[in-house]
Amino acid sequence: MTGAPDPRLPPLLDAVLDVGSALDLDTTLRRIAVGAAELTGARYAALSTAGPGREALEIRTGSAAPADSGNALDVPILVGAEPFGRLRLADRAGGGPFTAEDEQVLRVLAAQAGIAIGNARLYEEARQRERWIEGAAAVTTALLTGRSADDALLTVAERARLLAGASAGVILRPTPAGGMEIVTASTHDDPGGIVGTTIEPGSPVLEQLLGGEPVFVEDSATDPRMTTRVRHRFGPSMMLPLQAGGQLIGTLALPRRRGDRPYTALERHLATQFASQAALALVLAGARHGRERLAVYEDRDRIARDLHDLVVQRLFATGMMVQAARRRAVVGEVRETLGRAVDELESTIQEVRTAIFALQQPPAEAPTTFRGRVLRETAGAGALLGFRPATRFLGPVDHLIPDRTAGHLLTALRRALASATRRRDASRLTVTVDATATLRDGRPCVRLTVTTDGDTTATWQAPL
Repeated sequence: MTGAPDPRLPPLLDAVLDVGSALDLDTTLRRIAVGAAELTGARYAALSTAGPGREALEIRTGSAAPADSGNALDVPILVGAEPFGRLRLADRAGGGPFTAEDEQVLRVLAAQAGIAIGNARLYEEARQRERWIEGAAAVTTALLTGRSADDALLTVAERARLLAGASAGVILRPTPAGGMEIVTASTHDDPGGIVGTTIEPGSPVLEQLLGGEPVFVEDSATDPRMTTRVRHRFGPSMMLPLQAGGQLIGTLALPRRRGDRPYTALERHLATQFASQAALALVLAGARHGRERLAVYEDRDRIARDLHDLVVQRLFATGMMVQAARRRAVVGEVRETLGRAVDELESTIQEVRTAIFALQQPPAEAPTTFRGRVLRETAGAGALLGFRPATRFLGPVDHLIPDRTAGHLLTALRRALASATRRRDASRLTVTVDATATLRDGRPCVRLTVTTDGDTTATWQAPL
């Protein structure tokens, strides 16, 4: 004759089903502890994990952790053959000891918990992979939509920080001196104290970084390889090469705060893949930006050629005709009018030539010629004045004016422009650099003249 069924069998089955229904790992662990306490009547249950990087989970049901009185159950939880943690029960309701049946129930639950934890781990890893893949795709899309170089690096640093759960996302670039420097940082706080930090040549970690090798650090503050002045702020860290097609763009560093959990092998793998894809996107974005700049240069060259071949030649021909008419004119008033027309045409030709020169300069780079530097100064003043100053160059200024004299002239020009921008009623500003002028003693000189609303407000000259 068979005995009566164990009344705890239905609750055990319910607990097994409940534990196995959760895919989130933390929820699964909590259900294991609660279910074990309910099945055995324990007022205290604690589940501690053996794996690195996860804090112990403790569930209390009505009492604090009791002293070790011997009235307790403790069983291991295995995920496959790997120890995951231990489940401990104590303080049985009614004060009696735990029975052999209690232990058997607990071991059944622990075995099922191992399966559920394995499934939850797989789900968590799949979600992690999905997030990193989505993040890499978002970065690629953002970089290929026309971000500037600085914005592109910040986009990579910020998205990587969020994906990794890091305290900071940092981009380092090689320096001319052979070290590396933090050029971009995304942090919860002000990144100003991080940007500009350098890894000097000779640092133990530098050879690996410049060689395109990833570096993984358990504690940045105590690792002897870390030599930067901000290392004491951080704990676990990943330093990943941004490298594509043999080109090392820089290094992506993802440090966590001191005391935070270390990175898992999966997180290291996913972050390394992200860095590789981000580097490729940066290279593609740079190439795309280069093509766009080339197209702009080609358009500007075409416009400059059209201006030179059509507008300047026609203005010059018109000026010649007006000069001829001026010589044939008899009435003094007519000759004077034609003279003013010739002067205006010459001034217009000079301004068009200046515009042609400006079109031929790289727009986003510092000018290297004297003309370019003068145009940069006048353009800056124009932003403050609200209108574009007229700039005229007489003679081959780039060839005739030596560097030392050019520097003094630019200083004088800045003073004159600063004075002009303080005038609220200014409506027209003309800057003339004349390399064909002469001093009173007949020596050649360069003369700077700044005219505001027809009045000469500044004159400077120096011998050549």
